[in-house]
Amino acid sequence: MKAKDVMTTAVVSVGPDASIREIARLLLKRRISAVPVVDAGRVIGIVSEGDLVRRPESETEGFASWWLALLAEERATRYLKSHGLRAQNVMTRDVVSVTEEASLKEIATLLERKHIKRVPVLRDGKIVGIVSRANLLHGLVARSSQSSKPPASDPAAIREAVIAELRAAGLNTPYVNVVIADGAAQLWGGVESAAEVEAIALAAARTPGVVRVENNLFVMPPRLVGALGGE
Repeated sequence: MKAKDVMTTAVVSVGPDASIREIARLLLKRRISAVPVVDAGRVIGIVSEGDLVRRPESETEGFASWWLALLAEERATRYLKSHGLRAQNVMTRDVVSVTEEASLKEIATLLERKHIKRVPVLRDGKIVGIVSRANLLHGLVARSSQSSKPPASDPAAIREAVIAELRAAGLNTPYVNVVIADGAAQLWGGVESAAEVEAIALAAARTPGVVRVENNLFVMPPRLVGALGGE
């Protein structure tokens, strides 16, 4: 399996002028640990929880080693990181990314080596998806359930068809991920009601190429739904 087979395609991103408050609320609302910063369709940085932790507002501002404080550039960079009010001030500019053809093994190794939780998937410099640790687990489960017989159709094409079917049905799926394994559509994530669980499963089952549906969706508690939906 590759990045394109498990990545989340409904990518949440912000612009370089997004405020720190907006980013913090977005991370909490979407239950994610980082968000790409996109300018003119291209990823120019990424803001993670770690970038927002050491802020004077939270009284957790860090202190540089004495010898680093002697370096004007380092001091200026740290000041922007801890006091900047926009994404462009606090984002990590050296973005770790992969292509759609990256294998799950390559991605897992990258996440472990870089100590990160998710990685953007780029096509021609533009973001087309995100692969998180959870997505890797979804792929792992899917791969272990595959039979020795080759799939009848292209899993990537079937996955795109399922996602398109969910969108066409008008279903609310910001926290739903789809993984195709040997013709089976594995559904992962949380929704707001039992009716949505059934509707999403039905839409997936109606998609050409899907031979069966493995429904792993769960209904999120009302308290959590309110927290995610509130501004």
